[in-house]
Amino acid sequence: METHVFYRALILSLVGGLSTALGALFVVLNPTPDLKMLGLLQGFAAGLMLSISFLDLAHNAMNSIGFLKGNLWFFAGVLFFGFIIKFIPEPDFSPQADPSYKKTDDGGTGKDMKRNHRRQVLFSGIITAVGISLHNFPEGMAVFLGSVKGLHVGLNLAFAIALHNIPEGVAVALPIYFATQSKWKAFFTAAGSGLAEPVGVIAVAFLFPSSLNPDILEGLLGSVGGVMAFLTLHEMLPLAFDYCGQKRAIKAVFVGMACMSASLYFLEISLPKEISL
Repeated sequence: METHVFYRALILSLVGGLSTALGALFVVLNPTPDLKMLGLLQGFAAGLMLSISFLDLAHNAMNSIGFLKGNLWFFAGVLFFGFIIKFIPEPDFSPQADPSYKKTDDGGTGKDMKRNHRRQVLFSGIITAVGISLHNFPEGMAVFLGSVKGLHVGLNLAFAIALHNIPEGVAVALPIYFATQSKWKAFFTAAGSGLAEPVGVIAVAFLFPSSLNPDILEGLLGSVGGVMAFLTLHEMLPLAFDYCGQKRAIKAVFVGMACMSASLYFLEISLPKEISL
């Protein structure tokens, strides 16, 4: 591997990955959003995640290693995270059922409910950041492979990734900002989720530059799709329904899916036929 190819891919992946920070700026430079806006964005982010899961990662896995194997890898990811989520503490969003608690001052009850809202939103923001980071990792690998093909391919791919990482930055920063009221935490969490792309470049360049089995890689990415689908349906959609209502949330989901499908199409036409995301 030529050194200049690695550094070129690393720089391009940083440009593409850190565009999540640009999305975060849209959040931190605006006033604190209300619950309806939060619900709409949660629905939009859920649409992004579902499109990534089904139309990108799982779709590519089934096309590459076959329908059966692709599905097995996908549902292995679902079962794996379904098991792991049992050990992740979740805040109790339901009101207290203790009668003595209900007799306490209403202001205290309202504060506790507000605190539970913030904790649940924070949890949702963190898992969104994790899911997007998992998606950004193979994007970094693709930037490296594109850079190997030529500078123009790497540039086109990094630009396309940067465009569709902006709404992902918004999806991470908004719940973090809402839950913590900290612009810095929201900004750096969103920016950090994009750093998985240069990590992907480093991984594919040094850990397994030539010996990685393509079928195993596609299967692992299919499992990532299963994990992200579980996260979306388990955490993001319920929040969207709670905060903006089912009808508005579903509309936001399909808008998110349409946006991500368009950006994935742009990624596809930017890639040479030998490389796929």
